[in-house]
Amino acid sequence: MANPSDMPLAGRMRPKALAEVIGQTHLLAPGAPLQRLIEQGHLPSLILHGEAGIGKTTIAMLLADAVGRPFHALSALNTGVKQLREVLEAGNGNAGGFSFASPVVFIDEIHRFNKAQQDALLGAVEAGDITLIGATTENPSFSVNNALLSRCQVYRLEPLGREQIALVLERAITTDTVLKDLNIELTATDFISQMAHGDARKALNLLELAVQTADPKSAPIVVDADLIASVAQTAMVRYDKDGEQHYDMVSAMIKSVRGSDPDAALYWMARMLVGGEPADFIARRLVILASEDIGNANPNALLLADAALRSVQSIGMPEARIILGQVIVYLATSAKSNSTYKAINAAMQLAQTDASPVPLHLRNGVTKLMKSQGYGEGYVYPHDYPNHYYPQSYLPNELQGTTFYQYADNKREQHSQQFMAWLKSQSASNES
Repeated sequence: MANPSDMPLAGRMRPKALAEVIGQTHLLAPGAPLQRLIEQGHLPSLILHGEAGIGKTTIAMLLADAVGRPFHALSALNTGVKQLREVLEAGNGNAGGFSFASPVVFIDEIHRFNKAQQDALLGAVEAGDITLIGATTENPSFSVNNALLSRCQVYRLEPLGREQIALVLERAITTDTVLKDLNIELTATDFISQMAHGDARKALNLLELAVQTADPKSAPIVVDADLIASVAQTAMVRYDKDGEQHYDMVSAMIKSVRGSDPDAALYWMARMLVGGEPADFIARRLVILASEDIGNANPNALLLADAALRSVQSIGMPEARIILGQVIVYLATSAKSNSTYKAINAAMQLAQTDASPVPLHLRNGVTKLMKSQGYGEGYVYPHDYPNHYYPQSYLPNELQGTTFYQYADNKREQHSQQFMAWLKSQSASNES
């Protein structure tokens, strides 16, 4: 039998009961959903959704144990349809694989199962042959088929906060069979928490590696930020540019710019760049944002963002980060307006249902026949009049008086509104 001390620290510190789980109080605290299910002795099929290293597998095992159910774990990374069907048949009461209760079948990375594999699970779940607990780092709304998803309760697990990571580390130092006998002085708790990004397993791995790297003759063994930095070969950046985090961080960046917070905008953009997001994708989003959220409050924003896109495409990383940094700060600190964004949306919504003909005076009478039919008749050329303006109708008769664009309360748009009011008043005085 293997020596328990040979097991990685994260494995040795795996909780043995739900009460030992640190974090996830929204699910496991007294009165919380999963705790209520356990108290009732009932365990339905579940999907546990959350980042890696925050306890999805452990919680699944402990839930099965709490209701006295057999537990069978599979990984979607190395399980084929044939192996999956064998497990499901073993769970069928007619097969006799489990004598007293249908098993809990845990599927790690369930989002990696293809449609055929997910469909194979569906029949067993519907028949009650198994209780399915799926774990996924992806949003199950996008990665699990609707039929299976509708038969499972979905719970999101949250990354551990710094205080919770500190509890995990303290428990390891004081209770682990190996570490408790060492004189460890941990001064890098906050640094480990920052690098682990809410991942308890990663935090424990860093601690273990640091202790193994330290001079065993030193007393105490000081685990400080310098030691942690030296054993972490690369910054542990958590970013999946092909998954949900891609959309989450893009959203966070855009909302930070919209909310006029340049520091947050820089942070989220930096996270994306360090995670490998293409710089030109970020630049394209900033071009859209410049028009949608700034618009005529500062027309130069669109010009600068468009110039940045072309510059990023021609220069590339890492220098492109400088250009993106300049632009995102400019956009975040600019006056904001979504008046033109709302105006075009309103116009397009009406255009979906309205088919009013173009008034004859606005049509171009390029042939004799067209002219004989009244095309262009009555149109007044504005440049022939003072201030290059003449009051005439440009909307269909049925839409006279319709307004799409509302001037926002920023300096530039207010100036435009005042100019338009002056223009119309001058025209009225000239006519009188």
